[in-house]
Amino acid sequence: MQTPKEILLKYWGYSSFRENQEEIIKMIINNKDTLALLPTGGGKSICYQIPSLIMDGICIVVSPLISLMKDQVEDIKSKGIKAITITSDLDFKEVDIALTNCIFGGYKFLYISPEKLQNELVQSKISEMNVNLIAVDEAHCISEWGHNFRPSYRNISLIREIHPNSPVIALTATATKDVVSDIQENLDFKKPNLVQSSFYRENLSYIVIKEQDKKRKLINILNKIHGSAIVYVKSRKDCEKISKILVENNISANYYHAGLNIDQRNKRQENWKKSKSRVMVATNAFGMGIDKPDVRLVIHFHIPSTIESYFQETGRAGRDEKESFAVLLYNSTDEKYLRDFVELHFPSVKEIKECYQNLANHFQIAVNNGGEENFDFDLSDYSEKYKTNSLRTYNILRYLEKENYLKLQNIYNNSSKIHVKMEHSELYKFQISNKYFDPYIKLLLRSYSGLFEDFVNINETLLAGRSKTNENKIIEVLKKLQELEVLDYLPKKQVTQIIYLQNRVDEKYLNLSEDKQKENKDSEIKRMNFILNYCNQNSACRTEILLSYFGEHQNFRCGKCDICRKRNKLEISDLKFAKIKKQVLIILSEESKTLIEICDLIKDFREEKIIKVINFLIENSELISEGNKIRKQT
Repeated sequence: MQTPKEILLKYWGYSSFRENQEEIIKMIINNKDTLALLPTGGGKSICYQIPSLIMDGICIVVSPLISLMKDQVEDIKSKGIKAITITSDLDFKEVDIALTNCIFGGYKFLYISPEKLQNELVQSKISEMNVNLIAVDEAHCISEWGHNFRPSYRNISLIREIHPNSPVIALTATATKDVVSDIQENLDFKKPNLVQSSFYRENLSYIVIKEQDKKRKLINILNKIHGSAIVYVKSRKDCEKISKILVENNISANYYHAGLNIDQRNKRQENWKKSKSRVMVATNAFGMGIDKPDVRLVIHFHIPSTIESYFQETGRAGRDEKESFAVLLYNSTDEKYLRDFVELHFPSVKEIKECYQNLANHFQIAVNNGGEENFDFDLSDYSEKYKTNSLRTYNILRYLEKENYLKLQNIYNNSSKIHVKMEHSELYKFQISNKYFDPYIKLLLRSYSGLFEDFVNINETLLAGRSKTNENKIIEVLKKLQELEVLDYLPKKQVTQIIYLQNRVDEKYLNLSEDKQKENKDSEIKRMNFILNYCNQNSACRTEILLSYFGEHQNFRCGKCDICRKRNKLEISDLKFAKIKKQVLIILSEESKTLIEICDLIKDFREEKIIKVINFLIENSELISEGNKIRKQT
């Protein structure tokens, strides 16, 4: 049996592990359920890949993002390791073939979306596999207290029921104490077991700037700080607009959001990774799973919705441990938007019932009908028809999903696929007796390998060019061959579907968890207030604030954030600053006083030090100067 270090060197080319990686790997090999809380860029995937390669059997990896799973599978396959992906965009036949290959084909990794775990075929096939490890990526999604709760993550416990003796590793970069507890409980950990690396990033400076003209400031920052950068914005429209402004100001930039097709996204991502374009302006759809070590700058052009997402996104800067910056630009408009955004996320019971009724009318579903049926759904068309806010409607659908009334599912099939059903000899006989189809079948067999074993991506345009015909003709032939049961043909498509998980009920009988909805809203407001306070406060070290949020307490300032940089100029120790500030605030707790009066009342420190601290507190809006008097900020 190879050791973890031997496998690390063989497949990854590294001779030593990062902090906590080896400890986590040994725990898994010793069959211990483990929660790995590692910072962004901390090498989480190695923590489950290496133990799975050491042990007999296959590792099931549950991950929330199709693009991330596909990237990880391609990376593993490039190392000569067999891996496969099962996502919501595959149909029944594709899933059946892929899972059968996992049982008999010597695969080491099965990447699967949590939604697929509810499928009876998937559960049946998994029960036949020799599962050596269950890995749960982005594990905070399982917790209702997490910043990105996904009800489908609760399906993971189904694998534990099927394979109770297989260890579980849960991985996340962001989890508070409540989320840590929730993860271990929902994944049925045999014993609590947390391995946590420090969130402290010595090379990263957190800067927060309140600025009305954010576009001008953005350009100034990018001209001042060189190197690769990510600019996070709140919408697709902002992506395109900000990217255009940067290009017009001679800054190499492109944009990335989920509205682009997969080829566009992949090309832009690759160009940015290779530094062909310097700045990527993106929504939060960008960044997860991307390993670019030399990102010097991450800028948030709007206030992020949570500290968790902010911390995760800023963590993409400076993975090479060189000096890097995380800049947050905001103004009063952003604060209002964030408050409105939270309100939109928590619709009233009346709005939920109204939407449920409208959906029934939209799909023409009678009471006690519709259970387990799928309906294609266009959010924009629906919102226009019923005069509703698209974001509020989307959040209502997500709420109804949590309550198990329906499921919102994106079906992506960005490339057409075919799988030849006939055996080689049977196909040969078909070609002889069907001369019309013979050249098309030969074209397929020459153009693509593996057609008899699995579904293979094809390109109708390419096939049309090679056969000197048009794309419609190729599609027509493929559909006909499917009718004749020669092959299975899956045309490319991209559609959103609503699946009714139970028969439609009368809206007045909807059983909604109003108390739970209020509890979740209060929790979200608390998170929102934390990040607003983080932006608006002017005295505490930003790194200290972030670390304390995740339960890590450091008794020192970072010395690098915007607050610390101002404090550094005072040339006063942290201890003296804290003592002077405390005395000043006590003196001003009941009434305003002059500078001389304050200095006279503080006996333990020199006047120049007291004045420096008072001026600092005035500059940072903790004290107010009115005439010759100074008072506390109310």
